[in-house]
Amino acid sequence: MKKVLMLSVAVVFGLALLLGGAPADVQAKTTFVTIGTGGITGVYYPTGGAIAKMVNAKRKEYGIRATVESTGGSAFNINAIMAGDLEFGVVQSDRQYQAYKGEEGSEWAGKPQPDLRAVFSIHPESVTLCASVDSGIKSVMDLKGKRVNLGNPGSGHLQNSKDTLMAVGLDPEKDLKAEYIKAAEAPGLLQDGRIDAFFYTVGHPSGAFKEATAGKTKVMFVAIEGSGIDKLVADNSYYAKSFVPVQNYPGAVNDADVPTFGVKATFCTSAAVPDEVVYAIVKEVFDNFDKFKKLHPAYAVLTKEGMLEGLSAPIHPGALKYYKEAGLK
Repeated sequence: MKKVLMLSVAVVFGLALLLGGAPADVQAKTTFVTIGTGGITGVYYPTGGAIAKMVNAKRKEYGIRATVESTGGSAFNINAIMAGDLEFGVVQSDRQYQAYKGEEGSEWAGKPQPDLRAVFSIHPESVTLCASVDSGIKSVMDLKGKRVNLGNPGSGHLQNSKDTLMAVGLDPEKDLKAEYIKAAEAPGLLQDGRIDAFFYTVGHPSGAFKEATAGKTKVMFVAIEGSGIDKLVADNSYYAKSFVPVQNYPGAVNDADVPTFGVKATFCTSAAVPDEVVYAIVKEVFDNFDKFKKLHPAYAVLTKEGMLEGLSAPIHPGALKYYKEAGLK
């Protein structure tokens, strides 16, 4: 029976070719692309989902089918893009810089990634420190001897938390009880009293911090400031002063915005990804800019011009083509 069915399909296909070519669904070529994001409680995941949704709505026009993958974060996404396992990824601006340059002290020290390409930047992200009130942590220096989650390997915020600690003179390995778990797990651990604090570099409002501030354990956002932090920001062009908008977290004990520093989330790809694919994605985001801004509260501050800032790898030719057409470059 199976052989008869296969023969029938072959006959039909052969007739279709004789009568004017293969059916439309056989002729159509779909390019599949995967967007690497981050944990589902951060802003990366909905960012990737928003971009994929916009592109998939024009599937018949572009022939592109985009899917989203929750990943370990920035470093993972860069390595997967370079390996060809992802076509696009959301990456912190500092990690984009370190990978392209092969900067000392990063995972890519002495191993620059010359084929990494920038597409556009997205929302600002703040290095955010959240602690239980009972822990007595009121400054970064108070983390000494405490149980603190620095972030999972492969995430951008792991390096940010290490930079923060070293900037104030703390050794991440010796001066505190460091944990290296995913950001999605940290709020529950904080509420359960299994850690005293956690770092997370993310756009606000964030699902992780909504969860962290909504339980029985009282928590607060800790200011990340001082001369050491000022020098860190001054010495690294990808860092900038920022703040945590506490009005988004009524469960926190803070009564004013909390000073810190941050980076930008950027959308990256590889030089190997075809120009027309990158062009189509950029066109959909920028042609539907007002709609895109409404997809997440963290996008409220976006401008088209601002989305071309914070790019420390070369802009992909497909993206550059659109920017020139739109008068942005």
